[in-house]
Amino acid sequence: MVTLGNIWLKSYRFNSPFLTGFLFLENDLTHFKIMFKIQISTLIVRVLIFISFHQRRIIFWLKFLLANYMADQTRQDNLLKIIVEEYVKSASPVGSSFIAQKYFKNLSSATIRNDMAELEERGLISHPHTSAGRIPTSEGYQYYLKNFVNITSNISNKNKSAIDGLKIESDREGIKSLAKKIAEISSEAVLVGFEPTDAYYTGISNLFRQPEFFQQALVQSISDVMDHLDDVMASMFDQIDQEVKVFIGSDNPFGENASVVLIKYKLGDQNGLIGILGPNRMNYAENIGLVRYIQELLSNS
Repeated sequence: MVTLGNIWLKSYRFNSPFLTGFLFLENDLTHFKIMFKIQISTLIVRVLIFISFHQRRIIFWLKFLLANYMADQTRQDNLLKIIVEEYVKSASPVGSSFIAQKYFKNLSSATIRNDMAELEERGLISHPHTSAGRIPTSEGYQYYLKNFVNITSNISNKNKSAIDGLKIESDREGIKSLAKKIAEISSEAVLVGFEPTDAYYTGISNLFRQPEFFQQALVQSISDVMDHLDDVMASMFDQIDQEVKVFIGSDNPFGENASVVLIKYKLGDQNGLIGILGPNRMNYAENIGLVRYIQELLSNS
């Protein structure tokens, strides 16, 4: 039925600037969506065609980039190993010029500095304000321990000979004498837990002679822990088993500026703990070998 109102509405639809503009806008959006899909499809087809024609070249470059990345990663890992081991020996920050001259004669100091910057970015080394060299962080020592130290390291022949020369008694006093010998060999402190609440330590003066402990605050921190050694050893007694455990930095209940190498020994029906406490800058492989050999001696006595 045609009415005046219907005639007016049809006239408004075709004559209203707003509705006319809306219809044009809607048509433009639809057209844009269609063209966008066509462009994306065309791009995908072109990429697939390019890959099919250049597959070997793409694979070559991917392998090349991966090989370069792995080479950089390996070089940086080796650089960290050098920094840790040189710092363990010297207790002095390790500089790029020294490393270039001793280890990487085919690399420039600038390249080594760039690798050091990468290691620093990864949180594995730090840059003391008073030196141009670098020192390992706790995370750096942990990375070194995980990647470069055999947790089943054997005792060195020199240390084995020093211990084998002792007459070891399988009693409390005999274990104390053995602990003193280990402290002398390692130049660290040695801890013994005869029982969870019965602990003994020796060689603490070795620890305080290390450069890291020239600061009074660090000495006080370690001293406070040693005053409560029974409590600390009791809290760790059940955490340690027949395998070596190494606690570094913030993981170490004896303080973040120290590391401890612990193992459980068995003497008859009695279990005990023995460990070496030192600065983070300790010789981990040597100390692991020492505690493993002591475990073997006590278990066989």
